[in-house]
Amino acid sequence: MAKKSKIVKSQKLLKKREAYLKSGKRKENRVSTRGVNRCKITGRSRGYMRFFGLSRLTFRELASKGELPGVVKSSK
Repeated sequence: MAKKSKIVKSQKLLKKREAYLKSGKRKENRVSTRGVNRCKITGRSRGYMRFFGLSRLTFRELASKGELPGVVKSSK
């Protein structure tokens, strides 16, 4: 069973949320540089390499095929 204080707190937050939604005021995104880097080919956001604009998986595939100029395998 939940503590009484947690129940009261959740009810209070719900009332605040309802009032906020009814008012129609929305806060702007305060950070203007909140963009997400994504791979140009697959759209993957994780493992992004800025210099190439690709995810690590796509980079590895293209590098092994020899389609990226200037990229050489480190092992022979």
